[in-house]
Amino acid sequence: MNRSAIREVAFQFLYGAEIQKELDINQIDEFLENNEISDTEAKKYLVNVVEGISANNEEITKMIEQNLKADWKIERISKVSLALLRLAIFEIKYQELPYKAIINDVVELAKKYGEDGSHQFINGVLASIVN
Repeated sequence: MNRSAIREVAFQFLYGAEIQKELDINQIDEFLENNEISDTEAKKYLVNVVEGISANNEEITKMIEQNLKADWKIERISKVSLALLRLAIFEIKYQELPYKAIINDVVELAKKYGEDGSHQFINGVLASIVN
């Protein structure tokens, strides 16, 4: 699996966690098995993402809130967009990966999974964060 495909798997797991309101590292093996993903690199990446977001969730949430337009609240953001924002912010701020590739991937995932306009919303929030 390439990095974009692995990132999509991580998004799918994070989206499920947003729905369940619980980010549980113990569910990774079951998630990968149910989705017939045996790639060890994907598992390693997913464990890293889940541990990292769990450890930094409060700060990540604050970054999202601080970069919303004045009339927006985090509760208004769709679960898809929230999962994508958490993933991107974690990678940009805590993994120090090249932000252009990350933003491109999550914008494409927003086009695939999100509502109309969610890709523009995500792009705007992330652009505000990296600047």
